Amino acid sequence: MKILIIRHGDPYYPTDSLTEKGQREVDLLAQKLKNVNITDIYVSPLGRAKLTAKPTAEIFGIEPVVLDWLQEFPVKLGFEYNTDFYTEMKSPWNMPPEIWANDNTLYDINNWQNSNVLKDCDVYDTYERICKEFDNLIAKHGYVRNGNAYRIEENADKEKTIALFCHFGVGTAMIAHILNMPLIAAWNSIFLPPSSVTTIYMEQHIASRPLVHGIFVGIGDTSHLYAGNEPISCSGLHAKTLN
Repeated sequence: MKILIIRHGDPYYPTDSLTEKGQREVDLLAQKLKNVNITDIYVSPLGRAKLTAKPTAEIFGIEPVVLDWLQEFPVKLGFEYNTDFYTEMKSPWNMPPEIWANDNTLYDINNWQNSNVLKDCDVYDTYERICKEFDNLIAKHGYVRNGNAYRIEENADKEKTIALFCHFGVGTAMIAHILNMPLIAAWNSIFLPPSSVTTIYMEQHIASRPLVHGIFVGIGDTSHLYAGNEPISCSGLHAKTLN
């Protein structure tokens, strides 16, 4: 099975929709994905994600399934901080390095949830819920979490490709879960540009063996934008440009 984690197109946050650029992005995205043989589409309940999924869903004739847990990571930190790009942000995935760089607890896979940075907020509980919901979803497709890997069931459809249209914070949370890495490490080292595609193959080493694991063959891929001569949006980055 193949899993696609797709971030929404360039957003217009005041109306939870897409900019004109974002619409161009998702149209190019649909043209890229039409050759991927998507079998199932899941989407966040937020408008910008639904609008991103719409052109692709129409190509395949698939009615997207709305999953509440695919909405943007809904937790704020228990304190405010200021940056040059954002002011009074409390988003846990936008923390500047001054807050997390010297806190080794945040990078301990078994203990990151106990960092003082994360006290007085529900980051860990929310992350655990996202992980549980993700595992429940792919278990329905025949892949059941087993330790740090997955057990493939007899009913698994290895030819399926499922697409999850969502957001940066929740998308990187799923990536952290599959990679078995601390959430903060994923948030601070991976950028998923708007309309980007992250592709994971559920790899079974030998057909007779029961365990599989996620192999990433692309993280934050924006080749459809290059093909359409469309610049990559830096929405979600503190930098104003990716050049």
